[in-house]
Amino acid sequence: MSDLLDLIDISLLEALQLDADRSNVELARLVGLSPAATLHRVRRLKQSGLISRVTAELDSTIAGFPLHVYVSVALQSHDDASHRRFAEALAAMPEVISADWVSGEIDAILVVVAREVAELQRVLIRLSTRGGAARVMTMLRLQEIKPRSPLPLTAAR
Repeated sequence: MSDLLDLIDISLLEALQLDADRSNVELARLVGLSPAATLHRVRRLKQSGLISRVTAELDSTIAGFPLHVYVSVALQSHDDASHRRFAEALAAMPEVISADWVSGEIDAILVVVAREVAELQRVLIRLSTRGGAARVMTMLRLQEIKPRSPLPLTAAR
């Protein structure tokens, strides 16, 4: 899909990455199209899967979750059943707000939020008992250095 993006698509995507709450009329004004043409392009970008979802980003501390922890996990076993078990365990843990399989010495990186240390400890125990984690390492986020940035998109040649 990225090979088929023109400058207007790029402008729309950049604007939406910075503020997905913009109205269609505002987007149309930004990219120099009619609201109908803009709506059609945004729908096409969503249908293609390039825009995978539109969400509100909340401040976890203000929302009552002052602990923001990165957790690396190494599983006990590395078969399909173990991976499925781990993914199902994570799906049942709302405190795990993000998880990715990774390569290297660990198997997964998680982002966990908690109201207090005891809540974090319960999550870590569940990762081992229900998720099949052999080793769990935590890293407490102290301060954000750089917020998540928009993708550096370029138009097709």
